[in-house]
Amino acid sequence: MAIKTKEDYYIYLESDLESWKVDKWKREYKVMLPELYYQRLLRKSEYLKSQGKKSAFASKRYNWSLRKLKQVGSKLGFSIHPQSFGPGLKIPHYGSVTVNKKARIGKNCEIHSGVNIGAHKGVAPKIGNNVYIGPGAKIFGNVKIGNNVSIGANSVVTKDLPDNVTVVGVPAKIIKTNTKSQSRRGYDIVKERRQESMSES
Repeated sequence: MAIKTKEDYYIYLESDLESWKVDKWKREYKVMLPELYYQRLLRKSEYLKSQGKKSAFASKRYNWSLRKLKQVGSKLGFSIHPQSFGPGLKIPHYGSVTVNKKARIGKNCEIHSGVNIGAHKGVAPKIGNNVYIGPGAKIFGNVKIGNNVSIGANSVVTKDLPDNVTVVGVPAKIIKTNTKSQSRRGYDIVKERRQESMSES
């Protein structure tokens, strides 16, 4: 799922806010919650990227937004390319977070500081929905990670992981089976809310 329309853009913004348990964006969050501010810049860049081919002006707006994203990202330690993450993203703490431009991560991801999602031989990981990535975790190469997976702090993942598991260690090993997360549901809550609103109207 990628941001292609203005409606998609608003859904992503709302889903990210929901993942932070924030009702609406406030200007003071730019200072109080710089990680969330970065996420909003990321979503704006993603939207403008989809519009960039429509006109020279749209392309300039995208290039400007990308420069702003990189500027704020360098202060926080974030290196994330547009269209890497699905809606409902939460980056709770600033610090080094590096995501290869070829990596694709699904909805409702929570990713912590010190994480590196990198490519090996030109191939980057594909990560499912509702995934928790703990501080210092490393995920490399042609790896597919299922839905509802929790990756423990400082774990190193170099092999595929099925749905609904928790892994820890170097290399990462499965230690238990998970039930579906009830805390990482930002996009799902927004989708349910919008469906209810439509049925009432």
